[in-house]
Amino acid sequence: MGLSIYLNEDQDSVYESNITHNLTDMAKASNLYFALWRPEEINCTLAKDIIILLEYGLEQLESNPEYFKTFNSVNGWGIYKRFVPFVSDYIQACKKYPDAIIEVSR
Repeated sequence: MGLSIYLNEDQDSVYESNITHNLTDMAKASNLYFALWRPEEINCTLAKDIIILLEYGLEQLESNPEYFKTFNSVNGWGIYKRFVPFVSDYIQACKKYPDAIIEVSR
């Protein structure tokens, strides 16, 4: 089981993705945890609400890869090289569907 993210418009899913919970420590260290895992707790309901947060977190990740790789999970499921593209893809989806409703399943 992992984190599943959905962007919905007019009852239709326009984007969905999944990532392992093994990345929560990396997400916390890059200030991405709440935007990804708990957007409702920071009052973000629409994709456009989290774009700047995601971009900042991605910038953090890309500015110091060696540091963030220290958060790679030992079992290999949650690793930097998979997290960065996940965040980047999600940013693109949020920009494409800014008024989509965010839903997450943990």
